[in-house]
Amino acid sequence: MTTGRVNASGEAVISLTVQGPAGQPQEIAAIIDTGFNGWLTLPADIVGNLGLPLRGSGRATLADGSETLFDSYEGTVFWEGHPRQISVHASDSDPLVGMGLFYGCELTIQVIEDGKVTVKTLSEHRQ
Repeated sequence: MTTGRVNASGEAVISLTVQGPAGQPQEIAAIIDTGFNGWLTLPADIVGNLGLPLRGSGRATLADGSETLFDSYEGTVFWEGHPRQISVHASDSDPLVGMGLFYGCELTIQVIEDGKVTVKTLSEHRQ
């Protein structure tokens, strides 16, 4: 089970450990973005610090309808105690965790300041 908190801005935040090929893990506080169907976005400086390998680029439509280009990298996130290879998008925003990472999970958010965020893997989706 993964837990987190709702911050003073009303954002649900969890901590993730992300690792690049050099093996140096870094703990990241990431905002849950239910409108993002990818896995994870990280600022370019964190992508560089982790030494994540570039895998391509793409185009995304943002919530306001505008389009943006992004670079896509390969990284490892530790999820429920297990390493998972994921796609990491470079972004000019705070780290965001998308619904791709939550597939097969139950996500519960107490939407109040300092409310509890809980992520549980559904039994039929355990790895």
